[in-house]
Amino acid sequence: MTGSEPATEFDPEKFEEKYVHYFDELEEAYSNAYQQLHGQVDSEVLRAIDRQVLSESEPVYEGNGEFSVSLPENPRERVDAVDDDEFEAVLSVFTERIERELQRLFGFEAAE
Repeated sequence: MTGSEPATEFDPEKFEEKYVHYFDELEEAYSNAYQQLHGQVDSEVLRAIDRQVLSESEPVYEGNGEFSVSLPENPRERVDAVDDDEFEAVLSVFTERIERELQRLFGFEAAE
């Protein structure tokens, strides 16, 4: 969605039950982050992190318009045949993009 208005009015209390109230926005944030990285990083690494790590992650509202992505236990052990440095770099930028997309979708930050 484009424009200056957020897609959905954000309510921190509703975010406690995010999959009930904000499922579409969460899905869009993860998808947008994936698309932004597609073609910029190794697609096999991106896909593996998306399917084996981030599919089990939990978006968290930290307050003051800030979000984080809580990863499952032992994320590195979930992805085989990927260089450690590449894994860490792609995971880091992917989670940062998700956090920015959540901020943008909920109107806390202008689109870049």
